[in-house]
Amino acid sequence: MQSDNRIFDDFVKFVNGAAGTMAGMAREGESAARERFKTFVGGMDFVARDEFDAVKAMAVAARDENDALRARIEALEAKLGDAPAAAKPAKPKKAAPGV
Repeated sequence: MQSDNRIFDDFVKFVNGAAGTMAGMAREGESAARERFKTFVGGMDFVARDEFDAVKAMAVAARDENDALRARIEALEAKLGDAPAAAKPAKPKKAAPGV
């Protein structure tokens, strides 16, 4: 047997409406918090991951090029023998004590 209780039906509609409103407020709050966090982090001058990876790759390439050039210089110096030692300026001699 089913009763027609309008007060109960109205209460159920009210609770359903309140639940929908609360869910909407939660989504709005989450969206606002996310936007505030992005603004906060954006003001701290953090670097994006793809930019960091690009600069890291450039640093690795520069380091590799530097190592290759160092090896090339050492090979050329080895070919020349003692020529780099003769080309270096002589160290000034220290004065004798008491002079």
